[in-house]
Amino acid sequence: MRAPDEAIHSQHASIEIDASPDVVYAMVSDVTRMGEWSPEATGGRWIDGGSGQVGDWFVGENELPERSWERECQVVAADPGRDFTFVVGGMEADCTTWSYELEPTAEGGTLVTERWWMVNRTPAMAAAFTDAPEVYADRTGPYTAQMLQTTLANLKAAAEA
Repeated sequence: MRAPDEAIHSQHASIEIDASPDVVYAMVSDVTRMGEWSPEATGGRWIDGGSGQVGDWFVGENELPERSWERECQVVAADPGRDFTFVVGGMEADCTTWSYELEPTAEGGTLVTERWWMVNRTPAMAAAFTDAPEVYADRTGPYTAQMLQTTLANLKAAAEA
C-alpha cells in the first residue's frame, strides 16, 4: 500500500529476502513476533480475537531506553503473500501507517518494501512537534529511515535462518 498524497511525512526501504512471499507474509502479519526484528517494537497482542484480517485491531508494544508505550492499531490491508498494512489509531484517526509490500523475485525470493507514513499526527507526535521540533524532525526523518533498514535486515536474517 502506497503513501497517499496527503501524507505529511513518509519513509520507505526495501530488501530482497531468500524466502517465499508466503513465508515473509506469515512473519510480518504475526504482530506478536514484531519484536524479533524491530529495534523499537517489542511485540503486540490481538484484541477481541483478531487474527490479522482487515478491520482487526491489535495493541502494538514499543520500547526505547527512555520510555515504553502501547498503541492500538487496525489492519487496513491483509493480502497474503502481497501486502500487510496497519494504521496506528485506526482507519478513522489515520495517523501513522506501517506497510509491508511483498513482490516475488525471479529467484524464488521476495522483495520486501516497508513503508511508513503519517497523515495525521498522534497526540505524542503533535506534542513533540510543538515542544521539541528537533526530536520531531529526527523521528520523522533519519531515525525512522534507519529503523526501517534495521527492521528489514533483521527480518531477512530471521527468514533466511
